[in-house]
Parts: sequence; structure tokens; C-alpha cells
Amino acid sequence: MSRYRFFVQPQIDQHSQQVIGYEALLRQHQDGGWILPRSFTAISVTDQVKLLEQTAARLNIAATNQTIAFNLNNQQFRDPFALGAIITFKKRFANVHLSIELTEAPALAEITLFSTVLHQYDIKLVIDDVGTGSNTYGNIQHLLPFVDEIKFAMQNLRAEHNETQIPTELAFWSKIAQTYRMGMILEGVENASDQALAHRYGITLHQGYLYGKPSLV
Repeated sequence: MSRYRFFVQPQIDQHSQQVIGYEALLRQHQDGGWILPRSFTAISVTDQVKLLEQTAARLNIAATNQTIAFNLNNQQFRDPFALGAIITFKKRFANVHLSIELTEAPALAEITLFSTVLHQYDIKLVIDDVGTGSNTYGNIQHLLPFVDEIKFAMQNLRAEHNETQIPTELAFWSKIAQTYRMGMILEGVENASDQALAHRYGITLHQGYLYGKPSLV
């Protein structure tokens, strides 16, 4: 497990200009540097949660009233030990605001159960990368009543050379967030133009290189 660590990237509230939390991003040590893991399931969710505990302690977020966000793909989400590990973390760090970000759309029955249990422990459920990959509106529409927040990643559209679609997508997803009374975080904020675009659609929670690259703590 020592080959793995979490890097963190800050999340900013534009209203207060304060760091409200961090996304924990798993990295693997190889050939003297840190890289994206070849497989995010090579290390169990239980072991990842142990790393998350270490990261939360280093950040001292229990004392700062901040959030730490943790990603799960569908295979990790379906790990029979995942839910218990997450709840154990929350019990150990009761003052930490925890968000679980789903990078892939699960089945309705799965998210219904997950949402019910997590909300009993004040853990937020988030759908990551909306509008891309498997998290298209058609795939996640029926899941939205059970989640607390969505994240839109501008960098995904830029990587596909579809950056001209970003304003249209932001208009759509910001309206969805309002309709379902959800929070929305805009990822990939890199400059003042991105900030202005977010302001146009009333998106105040930001994440991106403008505020800081993922860093080891």
C-alpha cells in the first residue's frame, strides 16, 4: 500500500474565496515518480479508505470544517466491503464532511440503497463527470433524485476538442442542478474566462489549475 498515496486538489467557493474542501486523487509511485494507477481496483477500497484517513489527518480538515471527496468507479462501488469501509471512516472522522464521487452510473437499485445508507451518516453522494463517459443525462436522469451534487469537467470536453460545446453544456447542467436542488462543482477552471463563464450560469463552486494542481500532502 506504500506505493499509493492520495494527491489532493482544492475546491473553492467563489462567494467566500475560501477553500471548502479537496478532491482526493489516487496516485501510484513508479520509477521515481507519481503516476495515475494502471488500475484503480488494484488496491482495495478498504485500503484506499485507510489512505484517505491518513490524508484527512494531514490536512487537518476535521478542524477546518472542510470536505474531502473520494472517487469510486462501478467495480469499487460494488465491492461488498466498500460501504462498511466508508462508514467506518466517517465514524472515525465524525467532524469531516465526506463526499463520495461516482465516476460511472450505477443501477437505480444500487444507488437507492447507497444513498439511503450514506445519508444516515451525513455523507454526500456526487455524480462526477456529468455529460461525458457513461454519465450522460440519459443514463443518470433516474439517479438524480438520490444524489446531492453533480460535477461537470470542462477538461473532458477540451480533451475531445469539443470546447465550443462547454457553454451549452453548462447552461443545461446548471439548470438540471437547480431543478433537482443539487449542488454543482465546475472542474477544469483554468483562467478568468472560465470564472466568468461559471458566473454567467451561477456556478460558484470551482476546481481547477487556476486554484491549484493536485499535490501530495
